[in-house]
Amino acid sequence: MNWQGKTVGFALTGSHCTFAETMPHIQAFVDQGARVIPIASQTLMTTDTRFGTSENWQKQLKDITGNDIISTIVDAEPLGPSKLLDVMVIAPCTGNTTSRLANAMTDSPVLMAAKAQMRNQRPLVLAISTNDGLGLNAANIAKLLVAKNIYFVPFGQDAPHVKPNSLVARMELVVETCAAALEHKQLQPMVIEKFNYMNA
Repeated sequence: MNWQGKTVGFALTGSHCTFAETMPHIQAFVDQGARVIPIASQTLMTTDTRFGTSENWQKQLKDITGNDIISTIVDAEPLGPSKLLDVMVIAPCTGNTTSRLANAMTDSPVLMAAKAQMRNQRPLVLAISTNDGLGLNAANIAKLLVAKNIYFVPFGQDAPHVKPNSLVARMELVVETCAAALEHKQLQPMVIEKFNYMNA
């Protein structure tokens, strides 16, 4: 797909262990000509973890995209009337974010941006990363699976023998999923093996 002239909203929520896996795919959009608008949850903006500091992740987002990070509800709200984003992806999309989105809660910049995207009937792509995807959050994922203009990056169990309820998207399929979503198609197969855990 030709990403020239397309604007991608790339939102990250608090699955810190997935950030390093996600950054190259933000770069891939930029390398293919897209304008990328970074959107971050308060968790990313304020929390240092063993996977990296907030300052480092913010710097990477700004350096890759060349744009300031949308990090408040107030800054995210204009995405609705401006119709800026051709496609928006939340990667990683935590169980917390999934639950709030499925239940129409708008209490973070990422969720406000998602609400704006849905208001404009434009594609919203979710790359889930949640330890309870096959637990209590299964009901929320099911609600979003049938929602109009919402698409999923193909996902699977990442460690079924030790975390049987955990589901994680294949981040390397983010760009391809967004391209399909712009054509109003769900990339298939959607439920796949996360990786060959039997040989891990």
